[in-house]
This record gives sequence, structure tokens and C-alpha cells, in this order.
Amino acid sequence: MSIALRISPRRFRSLAGVGLLSLALAGCGGGSNPLGNPSDISNPAAEAGQKLSFAFYQKCINPIFLEQLPIEGTSVTNTCAAGGCHDVNTGSGGAFRINQSATGLTLGTSPDAAAIRLSDMYKNFKSTQGQVVFADPSASRLINKPLVRGVLHGGGRIFLDENDPNAKLLLYWMSHPAAQGQDEFTAPEPASCAV
Repeated sequence: MSIALRISPRRFRSLAGVGLLSLALAGCGGGSNPLGNPSDISNPAAEAGQKLSFAFYQKCINPIFLEQLPIEGTSVTNTCAAGGCHDVNTGSGGAFRINQSATGLTLGTSPDAAAIRLSDMYKNFKSTQGQVVFADPSASRLINKPLVRGVLHGGGRIFLDENDPNAKLLLYWMSHPAAQGQDEFTAPEPASCAV
């Protein structure tokens, strides 16, 4: 007596698909675990791309985040670095964090880059630089959030448009990186913050 197994065409396609997927995965790396990574992969740290000026940042950009700025449509003013906003300890404003007590550093002609990189001012610089789209500064969160341009900002609209003096400073800084291959300490401190 023979028993015939009946498999529906839909079930057959499903089983065939699983079989083909298994064969494809087995061919990806051999071994008993085709989804496992080899143990000898390393991901060396790399730094590439252009850097923004640290000297310009600490003289002209960081003060913007400490300034009492009006919130459009209200009588309220607040700082970007305030608690509940972008304060490093109590902020709720995403990855962008500012330490309000960071002090400016004297850079001199040959700055100690390792020491500067440990400072609170440099941490502010790196947090701010993380909000920048180098290829298109006007697409950066650093400018679009306070303009509430295509993205929500819990702090409301801070700049009416790109002609706001602080918005101009941000755009200038973002669009004038150090030359390719130079570090963030190469550019000298500006004489003034006028752009």
C-alpha cells in the first residue's frame, strides 16, 4: 500500500524558497554557521574628511548657545544650553549637547591637541560638529532645527530666517572648513565674529 503526499503548489513554492535560501547562505562563507562572522575581522579607527575651525567655534559659535535667544511668537527667551534643552547633564534635545561651564582655551602657535581634545570646550565643538552636513551646510540640523525648517524643534523657532546674525555665523562656520588634510586647529582665531 502506497501513501501519496499531497503538497499544495503554494506550500511547495514556500519550501523550495527556504531550500534555495539555505543553499545561498551556505555558499556565502562555508562552515557550519553561514551567518557568523570570521573571528579575524578588525575595524580600525579612521578619521577622514574635513574639519571645522575650533578657534572660530570657541570664539563665535559656542557663545550663541549660551546667549538668551527669543523664541518666535512668545515673550520667552532661553539659551540653547539650558537645562531641558541641550545642556550636557539635563538636556532632552537629542545628541546635541553643550556644557555651559566650558571655558575658552588659549591655542597659541602650536596647540597641545591631545590636551584640547580632553576639554569641555572641545566636547562642545565635537557635539556641534556632529550636527553638520559638510557637503551641504544648509541641510544641517544645526541650522534647520532653530529655523524649524523641515524638522521639528522642541525649543520652537529661534531664527526667523538665514539672515539672522546667529544663523549667518552658523552657516559661515559650517561652510568654511579647514583645507583637506588639515586639522581643526589649523585655522587661526578670527579677529571678530562679523561675517
